Amino acid sequence: MHEIMTIEEVAAYIRVSERTVYDWAQKGELPGGKLGTTWRFKRDEIERWVNDRLSQSPGKGSAAAAASGLVLAPERVALLNHPTKKEVLTQLVDLLADTPFVKNRDKLLTGILEREKLMSTGIGFGIGVPHVRIDSVTDLVMAVAVCKQPVVDYDSLDEVPVQIVCMLAARANQHTKYIRALSAISSRLKDAPCREQIIASDDQAEICNLLIGTE
Repeated sequence: MHEIMTIEEVAAYIRVSERTVYDWAQKGELPGGKLGTTWRFKRDEIERWVNDRLSQSPGKGSAAAAASGLVLAPERVALLNHPTKKEVLTQLVDLLADTPFVKNRDKLLTGILEREKLMSTGIGFGIGVPHVRIDSVTDLVMAVAVCKQPVVDYDSLDEVPVQIVCMLAARANQHTKYIRALSAISSRLKDAPCREQIIASDDQAEICNLLIGTE
């Protein structure tokens, strides 16, 4: 039995998704470290971590676990100035490609750009929601750009320049999860005070919480 574990092995051991393990590790909630660009974990530390959580009183860890399993994390929130639409999309693809859930960055970028050719994902209210389901993505993941100056070439449905861009990528067969995530983000961003707070904020964690925090 290996003493050093990969994200995939940890996910199988504690029976959660690879995305959840990755997000826990990124937030420092799960003991681990990077060797180069790859996450690795000591088996004895993971076992101790699991035992500690299981010994907690009922219900204590459930809310934190659920929050950690969400598809957005602060390191995938970009604050941009004067970008073009293609620059925004490319930067968000690069953020997603830095996760273990995107196996081919170029295929993801091509998929996003091809989707935009069919119809702009500027849904109105200054919001863009580029999205794609593709085989080179292993699990639903999200990145966000907050553009301090509007993206005038986004081609939005209501012709309002876009300032908040939420990119979602999912596995080809994740239809239900994908649609629910798109719906949840669109609903949250239709709230004008929420949009205003996001645009005004320079705090990536705050922006993340405004988008996916509890109501």
